[in-house]
Amino acid sequence: MDYRERLRNLREDHDLSQAELGKVINKSQQGYSHIENGRAELKIEDLIKLCDYYGVTADYMIGRTNQCGKPFNRELNEHPVLHPELQT
Repeated sequence: MDYRERLRNLREDHDLSQAELGKVINKSQQGYSHIENGRAELKIEDLIKLCDYYGVTADYMIGRTNQCGKPFNRELNEHPVLHPELQT
């Protein structure tokens, strides 16, 4: 499974719109749609934002593993928390 399929599956599993996720990565609905449909590439910094939002690892998102990490929590993920080692 490639990352585009994961993006779509995660979005649909959590009843989110492309517009909502576009806001997470500062893109329009159309810009996010282009990423999901293969007309645009996902930038690494956007991949990280989406992984933080969903609470999954990058390895899961890009299809290197099927272990996704911690469960999704919309309330917690509205304001992603940095890993303690990254906080200043």
